[in-house]
Amino acid sequence: MDIILCHVNADFDCLSSMLGAKKIYTTAQPVFPGSQEKKVRDFLELYSPFEIKKVREIDPEKVRRIILVDTKQADRLGPFSELVKSKKVRLHIYDHHPFSKDDLRGELEVIKEVGATATIFVEMIKEKKIPLTPEEATILCLGIYEETGSLRFTTTTEKDLMAVAYLLKKGADLRVVSRFIRVEMSKEELELLNKLIKSSKDIELYGIRVRIVKATHEEYLGDAAYIAHRIMEMEDIDALFMLLLMEGKILIVGRSRVPEVDVAKVLEHFDGGGHPTAASASVKEATLEGVEERLIEIVNKTVRPERLAKDIMTSPVITIDWKTTIKEAEVLMTRYGVNVLPILKKGRYYGLISREVVEKALLHGFGSSRASEFATTDAETTTPDTPLDKIERIMIENNQRFMPVLQDSKVVGAITRTDLLRSIYEETLRRRRILEEDRMDKPSIGRNIRRLIEERFPEEIVELLKKAGKIADSLSFKAYLVGGSVRDLLRGERNLDIDIVVEGDGIEFAKVLSKEYPGAKLVTHRRFNTAKLKISKDFVIDIATARTEYYESPAALPKVEVSSIKKDLYRRDFTINTLAVSLNPESFGQLLDYFGAQRDLKEKTIRVLHNLSFIEDPTRAFRAVRFAERFGFKISKHTENLIKSALRLNLFEKLSGTRLYDELCLIFKETNPVAALARLAHYGLLSVIHPDLKFTDELSSRLNAIYETLVWFDLLFLEESVDRSLVFIMGLLSVLPKDERTKALERLNTPEKEAKKITQAMDNALKAIRSLRHDDPVSIYHTLSELNIETILFLMAMAKKREIQKAISTYLLRLRHIKPILRGKDLKNMGIPPGPIYSEILKALLDERLRGNLKSREDEERFVKQHIESHGVQLPRVS
Repeated sequence: MDIILCHVNADFDCLSSMLGAKKIYTTAQPVFPGSQEKKVRDFLELYSPFEIKKVREIDPEKVRRIILVDTKQADRLGPFSELVKSKKVRLHIYDHHPFSKDDLRGELEVIKEVGATATIFVEMIKEKKIPLTPEEATILCLGIYEETGSLRFTTTTEKDLMAVAYLLKKGADLRVVSRFIRVEMSKEELELLNKLIKSSKDIELYGIRVRIVKATHEEYLGDAAYIAHRIMEMEDIDALFMLLLMEGKILIVGRSRVPEVDVAKVLEHFDGGGHPTAASASVKEATLEGVEERLIEIVNKTVRPERLAKDIMTSPVITIDWKTTIKEAEVLMTRYGVNVLPILKKGRYYGLISREVVEKALLHGFGSSRASEFATTDAETTTPDTPLDKIERIMIENNQRFMPVLQDSKVVGAITRTDLLRSIYEETLRRRRILEEDRMDKPSIGRNIRRLIEERFPEEIVELLKKAGKIADSLSFKAYLVGGSVRDLLRGERNLDIDIVVEGDGIEFAKVLSKEYPGAKLVTHRRFNTAKLKISKDFVIDIATARTEYYESPAALPKVEVSSIKKDLYRRDFTINTLAVSLNPESFGQLLDYFGAQRDLKEKTIRVLHNLSFIEDPTRAFRAVRFAERFGFKISKHTENLIKSALRLNLFEKLSGTRLYDELCLIFKETNPVAALARLAHYGLLSVIHPDLKFTDELSSRLNAIYETLVWFDLLFLEESVDRSLVFIMGLLSVLPKDERTKALERLNTPEKEAKKITQAMDNALKAIRSLRHDDPVSIYHTLSELNIETILFLMAMAKKREIQKAISTYLLRLRHIKPILRGKDLKNMGIPPGPIYSEILKALLDERLRGNLKSREDEERFVKQHIESHGVQLPRVS
């Protein structure tokens, strides 16, 4: 015999899961091992969805398999608690609660992190295409609605929503669901709620507020969890433990909004279980006061701060030796953009020196003195495992803006006031989101985007990112997904350019990751601490060590040094490109936004990170225009002013032509170049390419013609690649005299091969326009066949006569594909002696086919014979 069991005090998730199991195990007998919640009893008085056996009807000796739903704990199975442990009984387990200590294990275990066990069975029923009646769909719906708080609880998943949608298609009646899923409280429950609130006792731990409430209730209350949920809705608390003495037993219900308080872990000490955010336990033969005292003790031991100094500190830290002079310290502060430097003596922490002290020492003529002579040696320090609330208190009380993080007297990190303020701000936002979700039924859009990653990235990329995080953990590194893929993930666009930054040794990390992909090709660059992992032709991962950079002079290439993720992101061009996502398992999906990237994405704004951005790298001005046009964003007023300042300072004169050329090519490939060049002209940036370049009506007209020509060509779907940038560069330079075009190409440091190609293409296009006879297919073919596709498209755009445009279109669509059927070997078989005459014959054949005079092989053979005979050559007769 097979039986289906759930836990005692069965709720709707039990009932619906038993029904789901019955649909899968058709011969199994559902059995309630004990009591049911009142609402379930009320439902079963009105509806009889399937036969449910009584305990006395089951002969334990005949049971060979138990299908256990919505629990894994033997002590919640009443009279069957010993039978499930029997070696004679096979055990199949279906549950949505994670495994905990002392849980039963079965030969089949289906454990999924969804909001209700009923959801697991709905997915199986859907997959196996098992029919459902409207009544059965309604019961399954009841289980999901109850367990997920009508799809409002934080444990609700996408799968729960999809399951409900499927059940509604099958006829689930939400009127029945609404009748039995509690919303309003009875007078009796309100009185109990009032007693519980009056008994409140709060525990403050690491800034976390845990409330304990207790009461005695004469009769058994079947829906105590609902009252706990109402208290969480009403009160501004982080976690709740509700103790109810009923019928000689104490029920403990735990609820938590914060990861620091894992209520399931706390209630394990009372042989309870559940989720980190929702759990329960039952205690016999104890007093409320005794259980409360023990609970407080366990909470104090169990609750640990989620965030420590090591979670927000900047590492590594720029430091100086105690012999470093004041002048040298000032140079380093300017180079790295820092205001405080820790001083080391023989590698150990000695003290701190600030920019303010350095500047005053220089003012008084102490530039050659040691910085250590002016150091603050009594500043507070901390360790990596110090809770943030303690650091916050020390820094605020001591008005300390920089706190070194030490381990064995060595500086392993630093926390600034900005780090601390951001941490406080993020915590405030997190709590606000939770309260909004609980009180206003609004979906929580948290700073963890794990679900977004899993939904929008292909499965193989999600798997790679999770592997990367585990490998980083094993090496004691931190790994982050950065760059355009994160930005575009939040923008809702697909971008599979995967860039990983590692706090640690990026190359070592890349070598370990490459072992997970046999056959992958790894290329490393030790000078830059970067690597490229080519997993397949279309799947390449860029890996870099977190680094900072400084510029020795305006527009120079940067010097790079190992640093932290925050410093690494700070060296990026614009705020929207500074997002990072943690990949380590413990924080997978956690979004890092140090510089307001989310705000600027929302406001559709391109904004630089600091005022010297264009001085350090003037190509960012061109990049700002590219991103603005590509995404339809505006450039912030301050950023515009900085672009104009860079022009006034003549910084673009020092800019490498190669970098400028590369940026122009990207503008032509990624945007509507007409609008982009118009905006470049608005900022005066076209003059950087050539002083005579102006965005005139003529230039606008030519660029628009090129844009429309390329769009037309794309719509032909010829699967022929075109270098768009090459065509637009020809259009851009076409308004300049020939000599000035050469100068512009020299300014762009255009590769010699490309420069020659551009010059020749423009000359050939002009010649072709003059020589092309648009009414003669032979002329059209021979004029255009010697030109590459970019030149032909440029020619089409520049041609103002419609007849010429039509002739080019005819060539691209039809004429260029025309070829004679006969080949050299055919001519030989016809008895024609090999020689220069072959070329003459084949050309004549082509010309006749272009004119439409030859349709078949026979036509061509007849034409060849006539052509040969006209030249006085006699072909051998066929006998």
